[in-house]
Amino acid sequence: MSDNPNSEKIRWFTNARFGMFIHWGLYALLGRGEWARYTEAIPPDEYHALAQQFQPRHFDATAWARLAKAAGMKYMVLTAKHHDGFCLFDSQYTDFTSVKSAAKRDFVAEYVAACRAEGLGVGLYFTVKDWEFPAYFDGPERNPQGWAALVDHFHNQTKELLTNYGKIDILWFDCPDDANFRGGWGEQTPDVWRSQELGAWIEEAQPGILINNRGGLPGDFRTPEQTIPHGSQPGVFESCVTMTHKHWGYCPADPYKDVWRILDELISCVAVGGNYLLNVGPDPDGVIPLPACARLLEIGRWLETHGEAIYGTERLLPDWWDHTSTGRITTKDNIAYLIVQLWSPTGSLSLNQLQNDVRRATLLATGQTLTVRREGRRLLIEGLSPLPPALPFNVVKLELDGPAAAQFYY
Repeated sequence: MSDNPNSEKIRWFTNARFGMFIHWGLYALLGRGEWARYTEAIPPDEYHALAQQFQPRHFDATAWARLAKAAGMKYMVLTAKHHDGFCLFDSQYTDFTSVKSAAKRDFVAEYVAACRAEGLGVGLYFTVKDWEFPAYFDGPERNPQGWAALVDHFHNQTKELLTNYGKIDILWFDCPDDANFRGGWGEQTPDVWRSQELGAWIEEAQPGILINNRGGLPGDFRTPEQTIPHGSQPGVFESCVTMTHKHWGYCPADPYKDVWRILDELISCVAVGGNYLLNVGPDPDGVIPLPACARLLEIGRWLETHGEAIYGTERLLPDWWDHTSTGRITTKDNIAYLIVQLWSPTGSLSLNQLQNDVRRATLLATGQTLTVRREGRRLLIEGLSPLPPALPFNVVKLELDGPAAAQFYY
């Protein structure tokens, strides 16, 4: 495993930059987010009864994949099993699955097929913790036999997912993650989870698969949650973020962020060299809610014109420098993209972050060629209209005299 951003193994991922996270399971029936079983202390029998009500009439994995594609996303990650223990796949190790309950469907199989058909990277989320096991709450010291059964179950089901569904591009473990979660939820060391053993099996069974850092090992990429880092970041990272304000699973009372904020997060993430994994929470019938669809389609329309400033780009600015006075900068070879988030009514923009001279400047929204001149350390971009031609943001493409090189303010 390696988080080297220049490795061939991970290049497709860092070129993609934008993916869809999908949190979906029994908890959608409750409509109060994915943690309802735990936070409301729902008894096991009561929660298990939901499996006989879970019959998603309108589940259509192809519709999900086509929506992701229309939004400009390049890969997807589905919760094959969340902490509640309910599996969206067939498993010989439990009856608490969508195949062995009312739905009688293997949703993971349908999802994987849809991703492949639409040319999207296939990602599966799989949790280390499982509330079906009392030993998870007891810990290995108080309940060593139960803990051993939990770890065996975790290994066995991981192997099912990576054996029964063909090539998987991303395995997205959840917990433990030393950086983010150790201590709060009673997570244990990698040795206790036998992470090294499982990691070796995965590398042999699925060569080239990318694994995040929440399985007890460093993994191929880090996963900051609900936050966009600032400045230079070591290695490869992917920020996972909700489209609503709080919940990952379906919660109709949770208000949605507006498109301005979502695009700002995407751009900010890419400008510091990261991927952006944006979550949706389908309803109990398997339908992605209309507010989410509307936002995704609007983002997709923006990316149709401006996506070259996102896909396959790298950060320019080092350390804590991740923005200009009007927006962000991304680069690709001899090109810098000035993503203008704060439009100036003066008809000009001033840029002090590039050492390079500019051979040509183009406003992507209109194709207009702009005038660029150097005044000391500054590049002045002129000829813009008083009003922004595209909403919410615009991009000025700067073709440079060589590879993009940053300069400091002083």
